[in-house]
Amino acid sequence: MVALSYEPPSVTEPIPIDNHLWLWHPFVIHMDDIMKRNLSLEKKNVKAAKTKWPDKQIARFIPLLRELTRAHRLSVAAGDIILLNGGWYVTHSGLLRLARRSRCTGIHVQPTLAFCDPSEKRWAFEATVYKSRSCRGFVGFGDADPSNVCSLVHGAEMRVAETRAVNRALRKAYGIGICSVEEIGSFAEPAHSYREPNQLPPQPANGNYGGPKVRDRLCQLIRQHRLDPNLVKSYATDFCGVKALREATREQVEAFVAHLADWAEKDRNALLCQLNSYLSPKEGAA
Repeated sequence: MVALSYEPPSVTEPIPIDNHLWLWHPFVIHMDDIMKRNLSLEKKNVKAAKTKWPDKQIARFIPLLRELTRAHRLSVAAGDIILLNGGWYVTHSGLLRLARRSRCTGIHVQPTLAFCDPSEKRWAFEATVYKSRSCRGFVGFGDADPSNVCSLVHGAEMRVAETRAVNRALRKAYGIGICSVEEIGSFAEPAHSYREPNQLPPQPANGNYGGPKVRDRLCQLIRQHRLDPNLVKSYATDFCGVKALREATREQVEAFVAHLADWAEKDRNALLCQLNSYLSPKEGAA
């Protein structure tokens, strides 16, 4: 008869339970994965910022962009944040995406009648953001009238005021210290400096601008969204990183047209503010 011997496992060596914890624990948060995603978005934002604003000494704005990315996961490519007149501004669409990611419970908006005067196109709104069901709410106010909005959005003061109120409430709720681009009114040019949107910029003799189809698409966007063609041309030159638009390659122009169409569809007010940053000092002081 053969005697069987049994040797218990050594207890001197620790069992690596932590390495296999994810196999059975459904509530483990993988911090490494979160950090990797944040780092990936940070790199994408830096690359996108250098592509969009190549001639604006972007290097000195990168540290704040990294901080905003880590804190709020704002995306440059998605239009969550833009660089305007030497500073970062969050956009309305970026704030809404942040609220959705944070599982915001709801936003209540109502006009502040005491400060509204429809005959003067003066509107004021109060917005309250509820981060959770037990949240007591974060309140923000926004106002708009023809004197503090861009002339390109005259007639839409009520919607601008509502958007500003929502933006302020969302910034308070999620601790965003930078201003939203829809809240600023100092870049609105006087009404008499507005140029007819149907007057397209002169076309180059060599037929560049990306070819007939791309050029036609750009003209269609200018008409559809009532954009100033001269400001669009200035923005396109800056976006493509060239001194004159005729020097841009077809790929660069196609990328700009796609970017312009996407931004105009998602947040036209933010796009208009970006275009207004290309107004000449004479036009701004007119």
